[in-house]
Amino acid sequence: MSRRTPALFAAVLTLAVITAGCGSSGSDDDASKSTTTAAGGEATCDNADLPLKEAGSLQVATGEPAFEPWVVDDEPENGKGFESAVVYAVADQLGIDKADVTWTRTGFDEAVAPGEKDYDLNVQQYSITPERDEVVDFSDGYYTVEQAVIASPDSDLADATSLTDLRDVQLGAAIGTTSLDYIDEYIKPSKEPLVFDDNAAAKAAFDAGQVDGIVFDLPTAYYITAAEITDSTIVGVLPQQGDAEELGLLFEDGSPLVPCVNEALAALKDDGTLADLEEQYLNQGGDIPTLTK
Repeated sequence: MSRRTPALFAAVLTLAVITAGCGSSGSDDDASKSTTTAAGGEATCDNADLPLKEAGSLQVATGEPAFEPWVVDDEPENGKGFESAVVYAVADQLGIDKADVTWTRTGFDEAVAPGEKDYDLNVQQYSITPERDEVVDFSDGYYTVEQAVIASPDSDLADATSLTDLRDVQLGAAIGTTSLDYIDEYIKPSKEPLVFDDNAAAKAAFDAGQVDGIVFDLPTAYYITAAEITDSTIVGVLPQQGDAEELGLLFEDGSPLVPCVNEALAALKDDGTLADLEEQYLNQGGDIPTLTK
């Protein structure tokens, strides 16, 4: 369920990049590790002094509902599913116990809107885009995502090998997603794509025969074809256009927690945790061909 990538323009906010640790360049036993935030202030990454909304508790928001394979059984608290597992791994790096991670639910577009948030971070397949970065902050990317199209295996669409083969069919995608952007900006179909409130509505429309194909991020397409619409098939991965699309954790603009989370993500990448979780939850669909442009 990758999310919307609007037309590109320059972001006005540049986040500090922390590569060697949340602390200063001093020794590892410095009593007070600090880092410059995006807003230019100082924030400590010591566990006892993390800049959290509520001391000692990491407040995390996700979607309602939260879909597999990102969250299993719509229960982020269970730590199962790629994004739920990533959050708990980040929390562990920050020295926060699992019991001290508290979950809440938000709408997708609600979280992308400017203004203060009543949580520390939000995770629901947010693509990092310059327009969004104008009003919210993002962590470094934790997953590079691709888009894919699914169809009935006995349909003409199932034999598509290029984007040109997709241009005269009825496609659909959830509102606010990079999947919908891809249809509009790169496939440019002759028929206006159908737009749905969420992935569940898109799947229902597909079941009802209202669309020939629907576009999802590849891990979601794997799950849907394997567990939810078992009489469907992944036609192919859509070819990458421009820079790779990355998912990032979302924060309110100027959040001092971003550099600390970036340091945690860097550690999880370096020790192989992110790759292991990706293999466990997201790489379950086998080899899918990439359509030509």
